[in-house]
Amino acid sequence: MANSLIKLIKDEEVEYVDVRFTDPRGKLQHVTVVADLVDEDFIEEGFMFDGSSIAGWKSIEASDMKLMLDVDSAYIDPFYAEKTVCVHCSVVEPDTGEAYDRDPRGTAEKAEAYLVSSGIGDAFYCGPEAEFFLFDDVKYSNTMNKVSFEVDAADASWNTDADYEMGNMGHRPGIKGGYFPVNPTDSAQDLRSEMLSTMKRMGMKVDKHHHEVASCQHELGLIFGTLTKQADEIQKYKYVIHNVAHAYGKSATFMPKPIAGDNGTGMHVNMSIWKDGKPLFAGDQYADLSNEALYFIGGILKHAKALNAFTNPATNSYKRLIPGFEAPVLRAYSARNRSGCVRIPWTESPKAKRVEARFPDPAANPYLCFAALLMAGLDGIKNKTHPGEPSDKDLYDLPAEELAAIPTVCGSLREALDELEKDHNFLLAGDVFTRDQIEGYMALKWDEVYAYEHTPHPVEYQMYYSC
Repeated sequence: MANSLIKLIKDEEVEYVDVRFTDPRGKLQHVTVVADLVDEDFIEEGFMFDGSSIAGWKSIEASDMKLMLDVDSAYIDPFYAEKTVCVHCSVVEPDTGEAYDRDPRGTAEKAEAYLVSSGIGDAFYCGPEAEFFLFDDVKYSNTMNKVSFEVDAADASWNTDADYEMGNMGHRPGIKGGYFPVNPTDSAQDLRSEMLSTMKRMGMKVDKHHHEVASCQHELGLIFGTLTKQADEIQKYKYVIHNVAHAYGKSATFMPKPIAGDNGTGMHVNMSIWKDGKPLFAGDQYADLSNEALYFIGGILKHAKALNAFTNPATNSYKRLIPGFEAPVLRAYSARNRSGCVRIPWTESPKAKRVEARFPDPAANPYLCFAALLMAGLDGIKNKTHPGEPSDKDLYDLPAEELAAIPTVCGSLREALDELEKDHNFLLAGDVFTRDQIEGYMALKWDEVYAYEHTPHPVEYQMYYSC
């Protein structure tokens, strides 16, 4: 396996190797190594680094960590001036060689191994659909005397009367009007095409792109893959979108709710389990699902509030998860509507039978998000947790008394962390997640909650300044 990376370096006359890893919050990190140093010994022994500089990882007195290269993940970086190969890494303890229990990528790998050891299946496939916003100008301030943000974009719905040097052409999607007008109303066609073409040249499996519902909102399509590999692909997806947007003079964000009054940004996750080359979720139950698929849904719905800490890990996530904006806040499932938090997409092919979790968003660390979803689903299968009857009505049009009877996902990150504290044993099965890892992750997220809750908000001045 090492030979494939060494051959790529030689054949492509590579100057540098970028070793990349993901921190607990989901941010991609990297170190660049001169390619001449990357030989079989380097790949076998790994790369030492200081883990104390990564938030949520080791303390200064025990900071040594080691990056182990996954040579199968190698790709040529399309944005660097010097020819550079990028390789995704997992993190291990340097003295024992064991996986570091707070490494998100290692957690994803352990989740896949646990699936095999459970006997339930041997492959877990994910198909994430991550949306994003594009802006031309982004300004924000968080100081003692000024808390504010301002975003702008020429194609934004609020610029119908803006003055431009070349004139205002007037073609732009309105609020909730971005799904699917052609150009010139959709002005980002070429930009999205370049994003998708760049991904394809990097070896990523892609299929489509389009404008999304909200003003300035977009989505590109990734074809499904196995858990760890697909989490790698989401990291590359974000990387390409950020950098192509930057080259066009745009700023891309995966914040779940960057603007008020329009749809937020989600990351629907399509999931299926296979065993011995056969789809486990195809059957003769509701919507042609198997009992295992229904139990998997049952596990997702049962643990949804604890899952929120990983699937919706930002304080901003809960500005999306409110009724009225196609937000999947209700813990229900259906094959007929999109208003519940789990949907069964229609398909004639048993091989394409899957379930779709609609509540995650792209602020999530993809390794932890996908692993946690799998663990909840497997818990449901092991305990035969039936999800109850499907909800085939439009849940947002239900009478108040019916709506009140349907449980919801969390309404804040604070609630999600409290729920994770109460309900995390399903994550500990097979040592996939560890208690230490969960505590370290929660500590990072509590810091975010406190920063958010302790900062005055501009709308509070509007509501209370003259009280």
